[in-house]
Parts: sequence; C-alpha cells; structure tokens
Amino acid sequence: MSEDITASRIKVGELNAYLARPTAPHTGGMLLLPMLSGLGKQLRTYAEEVARAGVTALAWDPWHGPTGDELDHEQLRGLLGGLKDPTSLEEQKVLLDHLFDELGLAKVGVMGWCLGGRYALVLAAHDHRVANCVAYHPTVMPEPTPAQDEDAIALAGEITCPTSLIYPGADHIVPLESFKLLQKALNKRESAPSVVHIYPGAGHGFMEAGRQDQEANRLATKLSWPQTLEFIRATVS
Repeated sequence: MSEDITASRIKVGELNAYLARPTAPHTGGMLLLPMLSGLGKQLRTYAEEVARAGVTALAWDPWHGPTGDELDHEQLRGLLGGLKDPTSLEEQKVLLDHLFDELGLAKVGVMGWCLGGRYALVLAAHDHRVANCVAYHPTVMPEPTPAQDEDAIALAGEITCPTSLIYPGADHIVPLESFKLLQKALNKRESAPSVVHIYPGAGHGFMEAGRQDQEANRLATKLSWPQTLEFIRATVS
C-alpha cells in the first residue's frame, strides 16, 4: 500500500537536504547518501519511494548545491577531490541527529549508492544508533584511496545492525575482489545478519532511470528494490 507523502528541499543548519515523509503517523526513518549525481532528481525519487513505503527519508547533499541535473559526469568527478571523510561523516551525523531529535523518530537506518554506499558502511560502523545499513554497489576498492581516511572493508566487521549489500556482476568500477572482502567481513559478524544480493550482468548504478534500457539492469532493479523496501520496513518500523 502506497502512503500519501510530503516532500521538499530543506535546510538542516547550514546543510542542504531533501525530506520526504509519509503523512500517516510513523516512527522509522532513513538517511539517504547519494551517488555521484548528489541531490538530483534520481535521489529525490528514491527518497519519495521510501516515504511511500511508510518511512521518512532525509537525503544528504554532498556537493552543497550542484547536482547531476545540471553538471555532466566529468564536472561531477571534479568535485570528488573536495569530498573528505571526516567532514562528510560530520555532516551525515548532523542529519542523523535531525532525524532522531528534531523529527522524533525512534529508529533510523542508512542507505547509499555508489560513493554513498561506501559512506553508508563507514557511518554504520562509526555510529551504532543506526538500525540498518543498505549499500548499493558501494565504491570500495581493495585498499582505501589516498583521499580516503576510512577503510570501509576493515570497518564492515564493526557494523552492529542488519546490513544489506548489493553487488552487480558487471560492475565496471568496483572489482569483484572488493565485494568478496566486504562480504567476508560482514559474514564474520556474530551480532547482526547480513543480506547479500548478487545480480549477474547488471552494471554499476543499475537502478538509475537512465540505465533501464538494459535488461539485466531492469531485472536487478525489479528484484532488488522491493526487497530493499521490505528490509527497511522490517528494521525501522
């Protein structure tokens, strides 16, 4: 059943964000961490779909204004050099605080795609308030890059909440080795379950609207997204 929702851009302190909420009473929320395109139309659509499933969604803007709606891929890649782990984690925790304290939610999880998928894992390892962690094709290399202070693979074993890891078999960015290392780290945990999805033939960012011309991407989206929404409801409701 689809919920009626409200949705708008908001400010949380100095941070830009996008808030989508069911109009019916509810107690669960999700912090959404975007892919390279930032707080663009695609992420806002995801937020609204989460809200229609009965869960508040608050989306982070890593670029403080620009989005993939206005910038091309190369311009967006040029912003990556300014994205630092300590500052990003601080901003994400401000948004978590807003979900708990200002919006009064009882349980909040975190979900991310691509670079946001990596940050979802890192944040969940550092902040054990989160009730779940969903990482769609997280951009995690076998070793952290020089610009990354946090080792997502090493941290994965410290996540204490139920975690869903989604990997597309034809990912041209994240090597299979990274996925296997993440899966191994998650499976070693004894305190929380891991749900792992593998979609052969699907590509990195397979859920994005512009990638639905490929059958493998359409199938991966059709199968994974409803399961993700059920996972969210089961862990924050």
